[in-house]
Amino acid sequence: MDASSSSFLSAIQASKLLTVTGTVAMAIPKSAVTTTPSFLSRHPPPLIVSSVRIEEKTHNSITRPTTSRTSRPASSTTALPPATKSSTTRKSPANDRRVVEPFQPTMMFNVLEDVINNFIDPPLRPSVDPRYVLSDNFAPVDELPPTECEVIQGSLPSCLDGAYIRNGPNPQYLPRGPYHLFDGDGMLHSIRISQGKATLCSRYVKTYKYTLERDAGAPLLPNVFSGFNGLAASAARGALSAVRILAGQFNPANGIGLANTSLAYFGNRLYALGESDLPYAVRLTSNGDIETLGRHDFDGKLLMSMTAHPKTDLETGEAFAFRYGPVPPFLTYFHFDGNGNKQPDVPIFSMTRPSFLHDFGISSKYAIFADIQIGMNPMEMIFGGGSPVGSDPAKVPRLGIIPRYAKDESEMKWFDVPGFNVIHAINAWDEEDAIVMLAPNILSVEHTLERMDLIHALVEKVRIDLKTGIVTRNPVSARNLDFGVINPAYLGKKNRFVYAAIGDPMPKISGVVKLDVSKGERQECTVASRIYGPRCYGGEPFFVAREPENPEAEEDDGYVVSYVHDEMAGESKFLVMDARSPDLDTVAAVKLPRRVPYGFHGLFVKESDLKNL
Repeated sequence: MDASSSSFLSAIQASKLLTVTGTVAMAIPKSAVTTTPSFLSRHPPPLIVSSVRIEEKTHNSITRPTTSRTSRPASSTTALPPATKSSTTRKSPANDRRVVEPFQPTMMFNVLEDVINNFIDPPLRPSVDPRYVLSDNFAPVDELPPTECEVIQGSLPSCLDGAYIRNGPNPQYLPRGPYHLFDGDGMLHSIRISQGKATLCSRYVKTYKYTLERDAGAPLLPNVFSGFNGLAASAARGALSAVRILAGQFNPANGIGLANTSLAYFGNRLYALGESDLPYAVRLTSNGDIETLGRHDFDGKLLMSMTAHPKTDLETGEAFAFRYGPVPPFLTYFHFDGNGNKQPDVPIFSMTRPSFLHDFGISSKYAIFADIQIGMNPMEMIFGGGSPVGSDPAKVPRLGIIPRYAKDESEMKWFDVPGFNVIHAINAWDEEDAIVMLAPNILSVEHTLERMDLIHALVEKVRIDLKTGIVTRNPVSARNLDFGVINPAYLGKKNRFVYAAIGDPMPKISGVVKLDVSKGERQECTVASRIYGPRCYGGEPFFVAREPENPEAEEDDGYVVSYVHDEMAGESKFLVMDARSPDLDTVAAVKLPRRVPYGFHGLFVKESDLKNL
């Protein structure tokens, strides 16, 4: 499960001592640290702190100097806002970066926010208590300039020349109240590989929200996933946000997104994505540093937001995407041509109520959308003190099929699929008069936001007969698997192999499996697996082909890569595994100069594409 959308709400609006700069210094107590935060039933006292900024102690590693940072001009890319004049700055002795002292109006509003956090809506539940949510390797880190890494096992294959970049939440400030895992500012962790050597760099995506709050010296925007649980909390934080807007502290028209979910490469551009906002264009410099170029609206053609899971066809260069929200049309489909130019919207009015659509599938002929049991739940928010986004057990999930190049929704067809709740899609392909989709089915979907440790994701192969309307489903593995990926060249085509993360339980990932989905019905399809070791956890795997330009290459001829963290040693590695070996043997292991927190989705960008950014 990843940074599920805040699209619904955007229209409404660790074990280590942490060095903290600001008005208060605070450490996360060891007594509050758990390996799986949401397991605990104990509720500690409310978190009572004022605005603070999290920084890790500097690591004694060899850091290469950062070159000058100049962005190439980009049409329809919104430039980052200038530093505000409402605050004073000083240098942080820890890492020689700017630390901002909040200006008086900001401090006054922060006092009001502290009243809300401590008396109206304190973080009582473990799922929104930052001392649980940000424990262990979920704790945030500071930015890291390009830093050389040590290859401690094997050697890095030449096909990995390029960069593996992974996105994830990393709050800029220690939360002063409720905080959900999905609420953190987006941080990119990039490992740049060239001629067998590796360089790690970690940088925030410089979103409008991040830049505004950095310059103000304090948080300004409410946490979307944790800040509107219950009528009183929603009214209080909504009123405070309105006052901040009227005071000129932020302009929601510039976007409130976090860009913390994933990345996509198409049209010779690299984007950091979060589905509550527009994409942010980013690039890597020659020395491995990460620059944010700005918020991108594709010459004014992209409005409000876009999914964090667009699908890129490597043969045509086209990308397919959608957006969704709380007002009609609840779903809008669109695509980009091979040059990255956005094509006209296709509003889907046959979706008659708002639904949570995080991902979708694409085949050579169709796009496939899942209308699942998660949607708007205002009654739970008003009377139960819960989130305005929740599950509806009376709703029957369904799949919607629309032609890949549809001009309107006239050919949209819906098929009821009871009990099939899709958060992530792995792949889809066409068969004679049918379409097949691979996706993990989220069992106990009511726990999606509150108790991820209770979720079991069962990967299924779903076949829809377009003539008869009959839907058949077959599980391909009994294990708890999510974050499934394939060889990217097989997007929209019939694939044989899937590489998926093992939930132990979610959101922690204890290993990776390889599935052969060509096996017969109701057979366990696991053909290879790798467990990282005691208290070692990874993230979403990613497949990199050994010969991506060779059309004759075998589908599984390549490598599976992931960041892996050892919680006992406190160290992180970049792991390269042989995708064809039965145990997914280690080909190379790179010791990272400091830990990389657990995150969401990533991708590999080859060197030739990096040079075109």
